Amino acid sequence: MNFAAMPDFTFQRGERLKSRKVIEQLFKGGQSFAHYPLRIVWTIMDEPNGEFPAQFALSVSKKKFKRAVDRNRIRRLMREAYRLNKHILYERLETSRQSPVNSQQQLASAEATADKTSHQQLALMVIYTGSEILSFQEIEKAMRDMLRRFVKKYRAGNQK
Repeated sequence: MNFAAMPDFTFQRGERLKSRKVIEQLFKGGQSFAHYPLRIVWTIMDEPNGEFPAQFALSVSKKKFKRAVDRNRIRRLMREAYRLNKHILYERLETSRQSPVNSQQQLASAEATADKTSHQQLALMVIYTGSEILSFQEIEKAMRDMLRRFVKKYRAGNQK
């Protein structure tokens, strides 16, 4: 069994988005899209903080879920779904930085893009928008699909 090829399924302290300044910046100028029951808001951080390519936070509406027990349950399910599927995000962000090049002009362009993107760090906020508590399987599928869709949008935005 090759353990070196296995993705890292931990969710470390450095991956958590805790900075109020970054969260404010995220909601003022971030991009977003929804994939029921989740909405993702993201931005590129001005000052990278740590060695991880992305910092992640999540939120559940107090208006929709009055009881803290329900909000905490949803947060646990979302955090676990992200932890198990973040490798989709990390691997695809890394491959977009290391794409093959064919000509000298593409090489120069790829190096300029790599310099910009290699030191970029993303701030991600996932918001639960559903009105009822879904099963872990449904939340995980939504998280997986949303991360794949996010990577496509992010790549398309960076190639311009």
